[in-house]
Amino acid sequence: MKFRFIFALFFFVMLLPPEVLAQGCAMCKATVESQDKAFGGPQAIGQGLNSGILYLMAVPYLLLFLLFRKKIVGFFKEFAGAQG
Repeated sequence: MKFRFIFALFFFVMLLPPEVLAQGCAMCKATVESQDKAFGGPQAIGQGLNSGILYLMAVPYLLLFLLFRKKIVGFFKEFAGAQG
């Protein structure tokens, strides 16, 4: 029953048009709208914002990897050496 509900919810969200889900933050939207003529149009600014967002998104994963690298490497060694 729970699986059907989750599947139906997922299917409903997939049917929504992209404009409903692609809202972005107000600060990014304001930056693009105010600087579009000065820096080569909204496409150039959008690429810079996307790069910045990807950079900010990668930092926590990098920190987690650095903190838990011994456990991660140990897990993969154990997984590779497991018989089954």
